[in-house]
Amino acid sequence: MARVATNKTLQQARKAKSDEFYTRLADVEKELKHYRHHFEGKVVLCNCDDPRISNFFHYFSYNFEKLGLKKLITTCYKSQDMELFSRHDNEAAIYLEYEGDKNQNKVPDLEEIGIKTLNGDGDFRSVECVELLKEADIVVTNPPFSLFREYVAQLVEHDKKFLVVGTWNAIAYKDIFSLLKDDKLWIGINSNRNFSGFIVPDHYPLHGTEARMDEHGNRVVSSNNTCWFTNLDNSKRHEVLPLYKTYDPASYPKYDNFDAIEVSKTNEIPTDYEGLMGVPITFMNKYNPDQFSILGIDRVLVEEQTGRVSRFRINGKEIYARIVIKNKAL
Repeated sequence: MARVATNKTLQQARKAKSDEFYTRLADVEKELKHYRHHFEGKVVLCNCDDPRISNFFHYFSYNFEKLGLKKLITTCYKSQDMELFSRHDNEAAIYLEYEGDKNQNKVPDLEEIGIKTLNGDGDFRSVECVELLKEADIVVTNPPFSLFREYVAQLVEHDKKFLVVGTWNAIAYKDIFSLLKDDKLWIGINSNRNFSGFIVPDHYPLHGTEARMDEHGNRVVSSNNTCWFTNLDNSKRHEVLPLYKTYDPASYPKYDNFDAIEVSKTNEIPTDYEGLMGVPITFMNKYNPDQFSILGIDRVLVEEQTGRVSRFRINGKEIYARIVIKNKAL
C-alpha cells in the first residue's frame, strides 16, 4: 500500500511554487455530484487547467446537458502541447469554449469545441483571463497552491460563485479565515483522506513509496491535507453536530492567555457551556453556521489582547492552532 503523502509534501510544493497537482476525475465526480442544482443555465469557468486533458473539462463537457450548462470555458497557463504536464515554456496559451452537443452523439467532439488562442500566457490574473472570469457564473478548478490567497481574493473581488481545491492549512491564512468566519466561504463535502490523490509528473521530487501508478499509468500521490473550498451551499454545512459531553472544569482547562476553554477534539464540545471554546481547525469540517458562531483564530485574538503573537497556552506551553467558537443555542 502506498504511504500517504504528508503535509510536508504539499508545503514544500507551495514554497517551491511547484503547483502541478492534477485533480483525478474520481475526486471531481465525488464532489461535484453534491452541487448539480447550482449549474443549470450557468457559464462555468475552469481557469487553471490544461483544457485538453483537464478532468474538470472532462466532467463538465460530458455532463453538459445533464447539468443544463449554458457554456463551459477552460483556460491554461503557457501550455499548447498535448501532454499531461507542461513545463510552461510556451509564451502563449489557449482556451476552449464548449456550448454543448450539436450532433447528438452525446460526446464533446473536437469540431464542437471552440479552440481559441490567448494573446498572453494564460495567467488567471491577466487582463484577458479576467475578462473570461467576468463572463463566468461559477468557477471550478484546482488553483496553484502557491497563489491560493491571491486566487481566492480575485474570485471574491468579482463576486463569483466557486468550488476550488486547496490545502487544509489555508484555513489558518488570515484572509481565508476571515472569509470562513464571515460565512462567505466554507469547506466542501470531501476533504483529507476522502481525496484519492493527485496526479504528479515524473520529475516531481517524491520518494517512491509516496506515489503509486493508477490504471492509466499516471503517477498518483495521496494527500491527507486537502479540501474543497466553496461558497456554493451544500447539505453538509447544515447538519447539526451531535453534542454528548457535559462541561467539567477538570476536563476543559482554561487558556493562560485568553478567556476560553480548551476543547481538544471536535466531538468533545460540551453541550452546556455558554462561554468561548477553543477547538482544532478540523472543526471547520463540521461547522454549522446555524449551530455555532466563530469568534476568531488563536494568534489573531491573542495579538489583539496582548500585542504579542502567540498561540493559546496551557500551563505556559503553546498548543496547536485553535479556532474560538460559541454555541448559538446558549
